[in-house]
Amino acid sequence: MSEVCQRITLCKPAEVEAGKAIRVEKGGLALAVFNLDGEFHVTDDACTHGPGSLSEGCITGDVVECDFHNGAFNIRTGEVVQPPCMIPLKTYRTVVDSDGFVSIEL
Repeated sequence: MSEVCQRITLCKPAEVEAGKAIRVEKGGLALAVFNLDGEFHVTDDACTHGPGSLSEGCITGDVVECDFHNGAFNIRTGEVVQPPCMIPLKTYRTVVDSDGFVSIEL
């Protein structure tokens, strides 16, 4: 039995500069869309430690540092890189679809 995925279209690749992120709200989700040298990754936008917005955080390589308490996460895996964060970040399967949009699959 194959699993049916829901796809949510988020943005065009050109909307996210390399090394940057944007916040997108879709389908009841607040997401951060990251562009790591043309490779797109999507995580929840909210830091797991406090009210910080990760799309507004500092991105160095594949790590985003929350601007609220300076905790950090690996953008690709969601793993905590630096405390005070303790809970990993939710990541989403991300694709650039045939219509040229960055989308996630749920």
